[in-house]
Amino acid sequence: MRVSIFTREYPPHIYGGAGVHVGQLVPQLRKFTDSVDVQCMGEPREGATAHAEDFPEGANGALRTLGANVAMAAAVPEVDVIHAHTWYAQFAGIVASEYQDVPLVVTAHSLEPDRPWKVEQLAGGYRVSSWIEKTAYENADAVIAVSAAMIKNIQDAYPFVETERIHVVKNGIDPDEFKPDHDTDVLDKLGIPQDAPLVVFVGRITRQKGLIHLVRAARRFDPETVLLLLAGAPDTPEIAAEFNDAFAELNNERPGKVFWVQEMLPREAVRQVNTAADVFACPSIYEPLGIVNLEAMACETAVVASAVGGIPEVVVDGVTGLLVPYDPAKAGDADYVAAFESQFADKVNELTRDLDRAKAMGKAGRQRCIDEFSWEKIAQETVDVYKAAAAHRSAKSAK
Repeated sequence: MRVSIFTREYPPHIYGGAGVHVGQLVPQLRKFTDSVDVQCMGEPREGATAHAEDFPEGANGALRTLGANVAMAAAVPEVDVIHAHTWYAQFAGIVASEYQDVPLVVTAHSLEPDRPWKVEQLAGGYRVSSWIEKTAYENADAVIAVSAAMIKNIQDAYPFVETERIHVVKNGIDPDEFKPDHDTDVLDKLGIPQDAPLVVFVGRITRQKGLIHLVRAARRFDPETVLLLLAGAPDTPEIAAEFNDAFAELNNERPGKVFWVQEMLPREAVRQVNTAADVFACPSIYEPLGIVNLEAMACETAVVASAVGGIPEVVVDGVTGLLVPYDPAKAGDADYVAAFESQFADKVNELTRDLDRAKAMGKAGRQRCIDEFSWEKIAQETVDVYKAAAAHRSAKSAK
């Protein structure tokens, strides 16, 4: 079986969970297929054919992505299946699948109808991204959901996707890459105190990741608790300004206890930071699964997270961490949101006041990563989906 992977991100240039997913999946897929071609976007890199997002120059980001998509579809060799990740690459997948008459598989890392705040980032391009995604799901011979919770989300957004076309293949983690690292050179360089409970966040400054809620919740953390944010790449100037104001207020209230690293750290540095954390905080308001939680758990760190999307399929409440209920439908209710932030702070304080319990949860979390989320297992399951997609296309062609 010859496979072509279409993706915007590919190592070493990764900024989100979909990029991590593809970067980990491809080497494992090569164990179970005849060949794996990778078509990605951005500057040239080893192991993939990269296409610049510079056409047409000066256009909306979604339109520039379409230019790269056409180049990707033209560059793909003869293959047996096309696998497209996120709307950024799905148009290329649609065109290449039709051109070569081979099955199309799409992975639901997230869904545009569930992320209306993307209008802030893409403006009219959001209508384009939504159209691309909808068309991809109409044409796909198989849809991979990265969590069981995503099945309902997919069918709520796209009721025309039959259940038999949806296959659950969860995200994974490499426990040999993400493992406890008790060195302190990264923490020393960042100037992080190491004699107090440490809470860590890793992610982008977006509505989806809920970082603003964590910053507000942190005003209720116990006085000695230190908060470290590895957070950059705000979606819009407005989001950046909102976060900057909230962070400045928190920093004034808790001098010497709040740290913000804006540049993207190497993965080995993130591993050390995760290991040092007593609590990993994930306040997402939308999360199909949440690879960052797996990365923290693999480093033996307890997680406090919002109970949205696929997060409860990763973080076992009371075993590998603590979950905080959140209803996205109430995002406009200021009192509800304030109560969520207060509850989040309470859960963090619960663990920072009982570090032995937090350590026990961390060890349970790493074992769960090893038992349930290996990339080799995920690659085997993905190949099974490719076979199902081929069968679906053959049946469709026979009608």
